Amino acid sequence: MDEEVEERGSLVKFNIKDVAQKAGVSISTVSRVINSSKPVKQKTKDKVLDAIEELGYRPNAIARSLKVKHTKSIGIMTPDIANQFYPEVVRGIEDVANMYEYSIFLCNTDLNEEKELQYFAELEEKQIDGLIFLGNHVSKELRNEMESADIPVVLIGGKATGIPSVTINNEKAAKDAVDFLLNRNHRRIGIITGKMKDPMMGQARLKGYQKALEEKGIEVKEELVIEGGYRYKSGYDGAKRLMALKVPPTAIFVCSDEMAIGACRAILEDGHEIPKDVAIVGFDNVDISGKVYPSLSTIGQPMYEMGAIAMRLLTKILHNESIGASDIVLDYEVIEREST
Repeated sequence: MDEEVEERGSLVKFNIKDVAQKAGVSISTVSRVINSSKPVKQKTKDKVLDAIEELGYRPNAIARSLKVKHTKSIGIMTPDIANQFYPEVVRGIEDVANMYEYSIFLCNTDLNEEKELQYFAELEEKQIDGLIFLGNHVSKELRNEMESADIPVVLIGGKATGIPSVTINNEKAAKDAVDFLLNRNHRRIGIITGKMKDPMMGQARLKGYQKALEEKGIEVKEELVIEGGYRYKSGYDGAKRLMALKVPPTAIFVCSDEMAIGACRAILEDGHEIPKDVAIVGFDNVDISGKVYPSLSTIGQPMYEMGAIAMRLLTKILHNESIGASDIVLDYEVIEREST
């Protein structure tokens, strides 16, 4: 998106974000002025045009071209493409997109709300037909931009009022994972959660853990609850903390497979045996979970299907077809392997 302009004899790069900051408006407002996609107050429009002229910003070729009704392109915003859960979801999206002859723009946001806003504006500038948002939490600012841009959006993994979604019942799945451990006579069960700002994966899975223990009359102990961040290292560090307790847990529910694999490494390093000393249950059923040693018991999410169904849902919206239920909740399964 960066355009090179000459200023004081040097080469300086300006982009749409620079224009927005200069004009004191949102990135999407700049995009709407450039594309004439929606009405903008004349005073605001003048600010944007003045900033464009002052910076010497030149929109890209797509934005300069005449606006067409459909570009046959969609955007995908994913929080962490390095996490093994998301590539399988994206593969499902891509396969259905190819069937309907849509190209895709993939944006990795690193769970950064500022990046989400910037990427959304850039996708709007590219005149995408629709957007699939992977993640659990849509910020208020991004939600406002989505509504004002009038671009169809489908969520995967989260829910937001008025936006179609594809997910599983995270709370129930987490409860089933902990019930699985309780049924094997574990009573001191730790948890390594996802990010607690995430209402779907973080908070909902913790709630499922709490509910399973409470139904058995077991107190939820704060020392057994560790906040993680879905990555290998947070699972590794979380397991180290749990196993260092005066009375360590006999089982740990880990809210992503990547974290669970890190937890297994930490436990084995400390000379403990899995599952003899401590049992581990993960969440997702990514491909590697069945190939590590010990192989990982986990909650299996239909990752490919989530992506494929979300893309099909988006095509129905784009083609004005009836979509039936706008919030689709898919099945999951408890998969028993060597770690339990």
